[in-house]
Amino acid sequence: MMFILYSAILAVLSYALWSWLKRTLYVHSFLKARSEGERLSHEYAQLSAKNDDLRTETAGLQRDLEQTIAIYNITKLLCRSLDTERVFINFNEEIKKYIDVEKCEFVRTHVPQELYRDHIILRLGIEKDTAGYLVTKLSKNEDAEKFHILAQQFILGIKRAILYQQVQELAITDSLTSVFSRRYFMERFKEEVERSIGFEYNFSCMMVDIDNFKNYNDSYGHLVGDAILREIAKTVKENVRQIDLVGRYGGEEFSIILTETGREQARFVSERIRQAIAAKPIKVYDEDLKVTVSIGISTFPYDGKDIIALIDSADSALYKAKQSGRNKVRAFGDPA
Repeated sequence: MMFILYSAILAVLSYALWSWLKRTLYVHSFLKARSEGERLSHEYAQLSAKNDDLRTETAGLQRDLEQTIAIYNITKLLCRSLDTERVFINFNEEIKKYIDVEKCEFVRTHVPQELYRDHIILRLGIEKDTAGYLVTKLSKNEDAEKFHILAQQFILGIKRAILYQQVQELAITDSLTSVFSRRYFMERFKEEVERSIGFEYNFSCMMVDIDNFKNYNDSYGHLVGDAILREIAKTVKENVRQIDLVGRYGGEEFSIILTETGREQARFVSERIRQAIAAKPIKVYDEDLKVTVSIGISTFPYDGKDIIALIDSADSALYKAKQSGRNKVRAFGDPA
């Protein structure tokens, strides 16, 4: 009987112990699992934060890439032209692929600030001079930063075009008188001969020489001589057409091509130039100087069919004008 009682008690105690042990293991496992869950949750939060950072960085890199591509495309397009108007047209068309632009203008004159309060105005400066303004109105304010980045390429492109034009002007223009240099004038002279042969046109060549120029240099100095050259060149240009060519042929000698102009018309123009110079005193510093010119004329194809022959004929006529007392006009073939 006692054995049965002890067995029952032992069974009860064993069950109780097993139940306690099972609950203890369950609680331990739960706590361990919860701790592991918290750890995993923390790691997940860290990874999510890093992922967000990577997404932000990727988005920034994507924007940088898009801007780089845009800058590359715009720069490549702008570099195709050295004409300022074409540079702006290309830029205006290209930026619309990347940002919303309501209006974009390249203005060469002063821009009144009060009329463009809601516009972006970028000054284009070359050294101390202002070459113009890029005036733009954007649809979205957030595009302003991107526009400024793209606009820098336009400014570089415009500067490149303007500087190229300035270099070209220096190459083809006499720096003192602002007429064509001898080299460029002779190139255009050759073109005019070829054109006139092709279309069977006449044209006339005039050689203009300042009378007694050496005396002015010797008496008043080279600064006065330079001023006389500038004034003579200015008067000559004022008395010919825009389609005519004026070049500085030598020290005090100018050459003029009157396109599609016969001998008598050239004589009329030459007389107009001669009279305009003779009637206009040249004021240099404290001196009022009376300056005259002599002019010789040759006409294509009668007095020569190439550059050398035409210049020789005009020089021969100029020599006769000098010999007959200066301040005269002579055409090739005129009697002495």
